[in-house]
Amino acid sequence: MQLTLLPLLFLANYAFTQSTNQTLNATLSGNSQLSNLTTFLNASPGLIQALGQTQNITILAPNNDAFSALLSSSAGGALASDSGLVSALLQYHVLNGTYPASMITNMSMFIPTLLMNESYSSVTGGQRVEAVMIGNETVFYSGLLQNSTVTQANINFTGGIIHVVDSVLTLPISVSETASTANLTSIRGALNATNLTSIINETPDLTIFAPTNGAFQSIGSALANLSVSDLADILTYHVVNGTVAYSASLMNGTSIQTVQGGNITITIDANGTVFVNSAKVITPNVLVANGVVHVIDNVLNPNATSARPTLSATSGAPGFTGASSVSDVPFTSGQPTPTTTVNPTSKGPGPASTGVGSSSTGAAIPMMTGAVRMGALFGAGAAVLVGY
Repeated sequence: MQLTLLPLLFLANYAFTQSTNQTLNATLSGNSQLSNLTTFLNASPGLIQALGQTQNITILAPNNDAFSALLSSSAGGALASDSGLVSALLQYHVLNGTYPASMITNMSMFIPTLLMNESYSSVTGGQRVEAVMIGNETVFYSGLLQNSTVTQANINFTGGIIHVVDSVLTLPISVSETASTANLTSIRGALNATNLTSIINETPDLTIFAPTNGAFQSIGSALANLSVSDLADILTYHVVNGTVAYSASLMNGTSIQTVQGGNITITIDANGTVFVNSAKVITPNVLVANGVVHVIDNVLNPNATSARPTLSATSGAPGFTGASSVSDVPFTSGQPTPTTTVNPTSKGPGPASTGVGSSSTGAAIPMMTGAVRMGALFGAGAAVLVGY
């Protein structure tokens, strides 16, 4: 396997230095599960030294099986010809702060990483991973809700902690690519029809409440004769700009202004189920390159801002009352067929199988100094923790 890795080893264009940090190198080299990662890192002495000298970081270290799975996949093939992608992937595996396993509970935390390269992420303070305890396992969720489970926790080195994980993290991708992968092809097609795709993909720090295809189909009669302007108003009513609102920061009764100008209201019932106006969040916290997507079961109506769920509701209620279903799913013509799927786990990335976490602000906040030294290496500025 190390021979297979050799074409990848020299792709990360890091500055070489005269010596390496033996403490970190010895820690990695002493773990038989990490021999492929060690080989990868040792090909770039500048990287191993920078990691060794950086304080207060947590490294998510894929084990040998994880590297084997990556190199046999299409994603592994992409790495072989893209040094920038290699760099971004490495940055995404370094958390900005020290997070021992004991800090991670069944309440989701959204932890900033050192990935701040705008070609791959435009989330202020660094792209996030979601950390949560599910049963007895510590799990990190990355792009497309792919999960990496910790197989060995709390390996200490001079600058922080290493957690060995069983799979390589997945970089969050654009909103439109995520929509295709998650079979949200109606909203992707609607964005294309209103020329909003590039804006939604490129604007930093967005929260998007994305209706399912079935949600669009269920009100198809109301969508049939909309003008482009009216459709754009509906779509932008599903988007919040300037705030990445992960589930941990969605609070009951909160009113949030959308890009369209109208407000949406968050309701959280006694079971922890989250509603946006009267639509239910059915898949929360799908990380994208510029923020987060929460999948909802109904289309929001900017002319019905007072819509709320009924008591003990198990599903959302239509925002467009009087609309009827149509046989064809709107806006899907010409959209690409998904080639993969979002992780179909039924547990979701939160407690009680709801996928909804609670704010982690009650926990001790690690020192966010990891990106200071790494900035010079990766060409990024120092990370700033932004509380969402």
